[in-house]
Amino acid sequence: MKATVNGQSRDFRTVTFDARSNSVVLIDQRLLPHEFKLHRCKTFEDTARAIADMIVRGAGAIGATAAYGLAQGARAFCGSGAGAFARHVRSVHRVIRSARPTAVDPVNAMNQVLEAMKPGANVPERQALALAAAEDFANEDVRHCRQIGLHGRKLIRSGMTILTHCNAGWLAFVDYGSATAPLYAAQQQGKKFQVLCDETRPRCQGATLTAWELAQQGISHRVIADNAAGHLMQRGNIDLVIVGSDRILGRTGEIANKIGTYTKAVLARRHKIPFYVAAPLSTIDWVTRRGADIPIEERNGEEVLGAWGVDVRGRRRWIRVANPSSLALNPGFDITPPDLITGIITPVGIVPPGKLAQQLGAGFQRLRR
Repeated sequence: MKATVNGQSRDFRTVTFDARSNSVVLIDQRLLPHEFKLHRCKTFEDTARAIADMIVRGAGAIGATAAYGLAQGARAFCGSGAGAFARHVRSVHRVIRSARPTAVDPVNAMNQVLEAMKPGANVPERQALALAAAEDFANEDVRHCRQIGLHGRKLIRSGMTILTHCNAGWLAFVDYGSATAPLYAAQQQGKKFQVLCDETRPRCQGATLTAWELAQQGISHRVIADNAAGHLMQRGNIDLVIVGSDRILGRTGEIANKIGTYTKAVLARRHKIPFYVAAPLSTIDWVTRRGADIPIEERNGEEVLGAWGVDVRGRRRWIRVANPSSLALNPGFDITPPDLITGIITPVGIVPPGKLAQQLGAGFQRLRR
C-alpha cells in the first residue's frame, strides 16, 4: 500500500528482506502515527525481539517476519556439517517461535520454510531454499489478502458504517491487510462508507495504526472508545463488523484475536449485526482441538497502567494513568466461539466457521499450486 512519508507517496511492504546484509527490514509500528521509520534486524535474535516488542505485529506480518528470521538465521550459519546446521536451525526456530505464542502464522510460516529446505543437498543449497521459501510466504500473504478483499467487498454497500477492532490492516500483514482488504477493494469500486475504529486499549492499535492507514487511503473514519460500540449498535449506527484473527481453529471455527473481540461479537449478536472475521489461510490452525488450548499471551501490565504518546514538543513518552500502587492484568487476546461469527472471509470465499475443514481443503490446494 502507499504511504506518504516526508511529503512523498510511495509503496511499502510491512516486512522485507535485505539479502546483501542478511537483515530483516520492518516498519517500526511502535512509532506510528507520529513517526515513520524503518527498523533493521541484523540477527535472528534481533528479529525475535522485534516480534516480542511489537516493532512488528499482526498475524501475517509476524508470520512473514518469522519466515525471514528463520532464513536469516540459517544463512548466518558458517559451518559445513549437516548435523550442526540442523541443530542451529532448530535453535533459531525455537527462539523465534517463543517470541509471541498466541498467533499461529509464525509457526505455519516457519514450517513452510523448513519443509522447503529438505531437498537441499548441502548447507548452501538449504540456505538458498530457506530464503526463497520465506519470500514465497510473504508473496503468498499479499496474494491471499488481495483475494480476501475481492470476496469481502460484496458485503459493503455505500452508506454503511463498519466497525473494526485493533489493526488487521496492511500493517498487520505484508500488504493489503485482512479486515481492511474489503474496505480498500470497496473503495476502488467507488463505494462510499464510514469506518469506526475501536481505539483498542491497551496499546490503541485502532486509534494509532488503523486510523493512520485509513487516513493515508482517504477512507472516511472516526476513532471511538472501546466501550462506545454497544451504545452505537443500540442506536442503529453500526451496520457491519469486520475483524481479523491471530488464530482460527480449523476443527471448531473458534478464533483468537485481540482482547475485546469477543465482547464485540456478543454485542453484534445481541443487536443482529453481521460479524465477520477476515484471515488468510496461514492463520488457520488445523492441529489445536479447542479454543481453551490456545495459549493466551499475558503482556506487561504497564500497557494497561499507562499509555505512550507524543507531547507538545514531539517527544515520544510513556505516561502513567492508573493509581501509582495498583497492578494490572493484561491478557493480549480472547477467544470468540463460532456461533457468534457470521462468516470467515478467506482467500477462497466466505466460509461458515463450522465448515472450514469441509470447504477449505480443495481451495487451499488450489491456491498453493
